[in-house]
Amino acid sequence: MAGVLGLALMVLAPVTAAAQGQTGVAIVVNDRAVTNFELNQRMLLLEAFNTPGDLREIAREGLIEDRLKQQEMSRFNLQIAPGALQAELDSFAERANLTLPEFERVLAARGIAPETLRDFVEIGALWRDFVRGRFNREVTVTEADVDRAIAQAGAAPTQIEVLLSEIIIVVTPQNEARAREVAQRISRIRSFDEFSTAASQASALPSRENGGRIDWVPASNYPPQIASLLLDLDIGEVTEPIEIPNGIAFFQKRGQREARRPDTTLASIDYAAYYIPGGRTPEALAIAADVAADTDTCDDLYGIARDQPREVLDRVVLPPDEIAADIALELARLDPGEVSTNLTTNNGQTLVFLMLCARNQTGSEAVNRTAIANQIRSQRLGALSDALIADLRAAADIRP
Repeated sequence: MAGVLGLALMVLAPVTAAAQGQTGVAIVVNDRAVTNFELNQRMLLLEAFNTPGDLREIAREGLIEDRLKQQEMSRFNLQIAPGALQAELDSFAERANLTLPEFERVLAARGIAPETLRDFVEIGALWRDFVRGRFNREVTVTEADVDRAIAQAGAAPTQIEVLLSEIIIVVTPQNEARAREVAQRISRIRSFDEFSTAASQASALPSRENGGRIDWVPASNYPPQIASLLLDLDIGEVTEPIEIPNGIAFFQKRGQREARRPDTTLASIDYAAYYIPGGRTPEALAIAADVAADTDTCDDLYGIARDQPREVLDRVVLPPDEIAADIALELARLDPGEVSTNLTTNNGQTLVFLMLCARNQTGSEAVNRTAIANQIRSQRLGALSDALIADLRAAADIRP
């Protein structure tokens, strides 16, 4: 999935108006029409994904490519099984921490029809399988390729660290209008003092006691899409509102530097979440403090959770871009063995005791060579896919 700030960063984005429901033909691709309705629906979907740029042009290009893909795949009579499509749709919604019906309701509130999401997911899944089937034999990844990728990942003498201030505003059904009003004011801030004051007044994080200021953090600790935003900021600049589950996040860059530590590629993050009933009540926070005192590593949590239901403890290893945005932002500030108790779940009724277990780097001996080989294969298949689409486009009759 494109560096969508992860889907967890997109489903709660503010609704803005877009034309929809128009009839008539917008584009013709080899005598196959793209309607105005499809074009407007794709624009709404891109808007929901927080896609930057000219949405009309991006939607137009995407739909042209979809028609070209469909025409090419129709030569081979490819179809997706209903069960496989349902699994793809469920997986798509899960990346936003929602069920498919919940996800569809969020999109429906924006005027996006279920068929729009279904077509988007179906074409993507079919094309991915088509490209693999067509080109897989042409792509060979050797051990030397993997060694070269590992060496290149660890070749940089430094990595980029950022010095940030942060604000997270909690959004609930009861305070949403007020929270978004505050978020709009914060988005217009241009000075350090103003941001510090806003953090002290509005942020839900402990860093509010320090005006939102946090210490140097490797940019690679953040989810890739957020890291890209942070690196693009000028000193003193504030991010646009970043939608996360049940909240809105802002960062202001106070500095950037090259650190002396070797720069390695983050393959996955290992973390644990222990769930404590009571939300942020004094009783629940006291339990969390006791647990923190009794644990040094994530493995210690298994002893804490013994004789309790299995669902009270999650141990998760995921690539950075598959971790929910709110969890990823908390983990970015932690070193292995450190804990956060800033998050809740279950509508605030359950406190999340979050511990970072490890950041698994591709530059270490623990590197998953199979994962790296698969990544190289995917990159090469992607290049072949792009070349095929370019050839199809060059031979196509596209109007207007």
